[in-house]
Amino acid sequence: MPAPRYNRGMLRPSVVIVSPALAAANNGNWQTARRWRQLLSPHWRVRIVQHWPDENGEDAFMLALHARRSADAIQAWAQAHPGRGLVVVLTGTDLYGDLANDREAQRSVEAAQRLVVLQELGAAALSARLREKTRVIYQSTTARAPLRKSAARLRATMVGHLRQVKSPETLFQAARLLSERDDIRIDHIGEAEEPVWAEQATATQAQCPGYRWLGPLPHAQARQAIQRAHVLVHTSAAEGGAHVIMEAVRSGTPVLASRIPGNVGMLGPDYEGYFEHGNAPALAALLVRCREDQARAANDPAPPLLERLRAQCSLRAPLFAPETERRALLQLLQDLQEPS
Repeated sequence: MPAPRYNRGMLRPSVVIVSPALAAANNGNWQTARRWRQLLSPHWRVRIVQHWPDENGEDAFMLALHARRSADAIQAWAQAHPGRGLVVVLTGTDLYGDLANDREAQRSVEAAQRLVVLQELGAAALSARLREKTRVIYQSTTARAPLRKSAARLRATMVGHLRQVKSPETLFQAARLLSERDDIRIDHIGEAEEPVWAEQATATQAQCPGYRWLGPLPHAQARQAIQRAHVLVHTSAAEGGAHVIMEAVRSGTPVLASRIPGNVGMLGPDYEGYFEHGNAPALAALLVRCREDQARAANDPAPPLLERLRAQCSLRAPLFAPETERRALLQLLQDLQEPS
């Protein structure tokens, strides 16, 4: 859609993005807020806050990430601007957890003029009444050329802070099942949010020569690790729309993912790289299959699994292009300006 136009000298309307996490957290909510500010800034005045109202004056629109964690700001906006300019973005644990029993999250979605979900199955978790005001906006990232990768072994990478919803124990168990394979290497990137996860990761590393816990890395280094990997592993129990999946897809790196709505909504229902959530033997079997197909690919006329997964991801890649996300955001704000 065309960008909004303003006469010279006109002050562009302000958009406030409320995020429960800021730059220090370097998590999905912050990455979304930062990217949306970048995409919208040529057309709107945009700032990111954790709390609203603040001292920065009048805003035309609020984009609030997470129904429960941003609930105070959402309710403050609803009281100050009833029926106007409020978008609540359902980013994961609110969509697939809080909305069932958390009153603050429920009040947030009721107050919003628009709801945003980050993948195509997100709206299915909402009531029919709420789906009427829901929009799908896929997150985006720049494309990166695939890197050359060694055929001597399979390198799998998992990226995500170690916490319960990410199900790191599934990766630990799979690594143990593969501990005698010297041709499958697993790199695990992310900060342990509780000591128990650090202990388990350290113990797995000691027992499994092919597994390495690298701890938290800057986003640029994590992205490079995804580029270098033959596959990204994603074991989560719930996701609103995982950044690492789109980053892998836009880097030519196939994904092995738990079969949950947030992942299926990004990769599509017919994708071949799923395993049931928590099923470590199934994940290990997929890694072995990828490695064995990789090893025999040169002499086999049938497309190996890795090549099929790469082709399927390539078909999804345009969904995660920055221009696609920018158009969707501009259309969202235009819709909010028009009378209901």
